[in-house]
Amino acid sequence: MAVVIREAREVDEPLLEGVGRLLPQLSPRLTQADGELLRRMVESPSARLVVAEEEGRVVGMLSLVWYDVPSGRKAWVEDVVTDSSVRGRGIGRLLVQRAEQLVAENGVAKLMLTSSAHRVAAHALYRSENFEVADTTVFARKIQ
Repeated sequence: MAVVIREAREVDEPLLEGVGRLLPQLSPRLTQADGELLRRMVESPSARLVVAEEEGRVVGMLSLVWYDVPSGRKAWVEDVVTDSSVRGRGIGRLLVQRAEQLVAENGVAKLMLTSSAHRVAAHALYRSENFEVADTTVFARKIQ
């Protein structure tokens, strides 16, 4: 079965269903897809929701955002997940490679991501795509 990698351009039921199914696989605390949030994302000039589809079904996703700061244009990859039924088939790699193409097309100087310590397979993927562990500490604060 052929996997198609594409940027979501509109939010429809198959996309909502797919994202809703994938989010809990990314983190158990993520229980449903927010249609309005997805709409804002797919309409944003500086964000992309990249999806992997097989026979019209969303089987993987990756969120990509870029922004400008005085030190240059940078981008973050977030929410990389493939459905448990298709893992090990290289779909994550295809998603990451599409993100790399998109940032190159948009003049991004630095592409960054974070990954939980337990995601060993994801770390191997990122290293194979020439990501390096950054010498930095990420701080986070919940606002709401």
